[in-house]
Amino acid sequence: MRPVGRNGAPVTWTLVVPLKPLARAKTRLSDAAGDGPRASLALAFAQDTVDAALASRWVRGVTVVTDDPLAGRELSALGARILPDSPGRGLNAALAHGARAVRGERPEAAVAALNADLPALRTVELDLVLEAATGFSRAFLADAAGVGTTLLSAASGAELAPGFGGPSRDRHRASGAREIELAGVDSVRRDVDTAGDLRAAVALGVGAHTRARLADMQGTAYTYDPETRAGSVLLDDGTPLPFDTAAFDAGGLRMLRPGQRVRIEVAGEGEQRRVVFVTLQTF
Repeated sequence: MRPVGRNGAPVTWTLVVPLKPLARAKTRLSDAAGDGPRASLALAFAQDTVDAALASRWVRGVTVVTDDPLAGRELSALGARILPDSPGRGLNAALAHGARAVRGERPEAAVAALNADLPALRTVELDLVLEAATGFSRAFLADAAGVGTTLLSAASGAELAPGFGGPSRDRHRASGAREIELAGVDSVRRDVDTAGDLRAAVALGVGAHTRARLADMQGTAYTYDPETRAGSVLLDDGTPLPFDTAAFDAGGLRMLRPGQRVRIEVAGEGEQRRVVFVTLQTF
């Protein structure tokens, strides 16, 4: 059944998704992923989030608030509207700015803020959350930890009034927003800030962009010479790639055993492709 508002009119939502410049995004993943891969993972998370959101039957459109040119190009290609973060005053200011822009064009729009770091997001579960939000003036969904918020909705005529960051579940509840209490929507709750969060998202099943990025970052130790501290890894598609002493030393390892799962960074193309960083996998 198509969800309707209190006036009986069908409800569709415009989602506002905030995204930091990739160089500053997901810094808590640096130890697990490294700075370069961390930035590309942040983009992959956002791509999977936007892909799943745009497929929802209750979503009219997605507005991404970001100043990152690469993210803007990639997410625009998926069908998102890109809005510069002109306030430049942090997450909540960006979300309020996005909601104002949406309602500047459609004053009666129902809007919802959605985290950009939901790589396991399933459209069918987002549908359930948005259906539950219909009819409430403002509503929110707590994150998997039960501390933060992954979605905040505002029906037509209601201000979004975002209070994301830290213990935002309590903050949004105190602001008068109704908590959406649903089972079976784990993918909408599973934001990713740490290596443990990423493991949990992978267990749920991440989207194609994140899967592809992780595949480029993972492998299995194949050979290792303790005298030279050089060897090779097998990518998950079976391709062997060599690593030299510098790559091994960069990862801070003392020993490597064939068969161990490793995290890698790769440089070069074709026959020149090689591992430039190798360490044990932590996600």
